[in-house]
Amino acid sequence: MLITEFLQKKRPELTPPPFQQRQVAALCYRNTDTGKRILLVTSRGSGRWILPKGWPIDGLEDPDAALQEAWEEAGVRTAYVRSAPVGHYDTHKKLAGGKVASIKTQVYIAQVESLADAYPEDHQRKRRWFSRDEAAQQVREPALKAILQAF
Repeated sequence: MLITEFLQKKRPELTPPPFQQRQVAALCYRNTDTGKRILLVTSRGSGRWILPKGWPIDGLEDPDAALQEAWEEAGVRTAYVRSAPVGHYDTHKKLAGGKVASIKTQVYIAQVESLADAYPEDHQRKRRWFSRDEAAQQVREPALKAILQAF
């Protein structure tokens, strides 16, 4: 057993807090005859449904970085993204080397105009359109559920 595991189990008060990182996510949607549909993708590890998201990208503003992630993970070819985040949600992520990071993910709304058939991660992820309520049921994070339900 590693000392960090021992401390977490036996002496949690001595466990150092996780450090905080920031990610950006795209809440991609399209308007249909039956209302707004939200695009979710599966994570590469567990296969659970998530928003396209990733780390900020040097040289890009956060909304543009969120769109870049939407392209790579979901094939969003054309979209109009809002410049201000609609909200954020917090998660924890185990990083290389075993460190645990607290992740604050800023969510940017992107109205999708077109999707590509082929995109960088199409062989690693599934993508699917959901109604607002269906999307909220699929995600795990309570604050993200609230963002989706309020959208």
